[in-house]
Amino acid sequence: MPKQTRKERSIALYEAIASLQTVEECCRFFDDLCAVTELRAMEQRFDVARLLCQDKVYTEIMEATNASSATISRVNRMLNYGTGCLAQTIEKQMGNETTEDA
Repeated sequence: MPKQTRKERSIALYEAIASLQTVEECCRFFDDLCAVTELRAMEQRFDVARLLCQDKVYTEIMEATNASSATISRVNRMLNYGTGCLAQTIEKQMGNETTEDA
């Protein structure tokens, strides 16, 4: 049996996400597209990434997010060896929050 080739990435999804105009529209889009468990998992990983970027330790992150040490480790690996976009996005968002608080 021939080895299965990896499916090409569907850019249409990312174009649709990029076209969303508001946070509310984005929430509705993902509510329609994803199961609740998928959304909660992504939200949790993002929360973990934010806390890692704030130099929080694993025990603090576990307490704040209810994430397992394996999930925290996986997110930490993405931050350290991924494309860098996640960390850049978080830094930009955290910078905007600081500016809005001033």
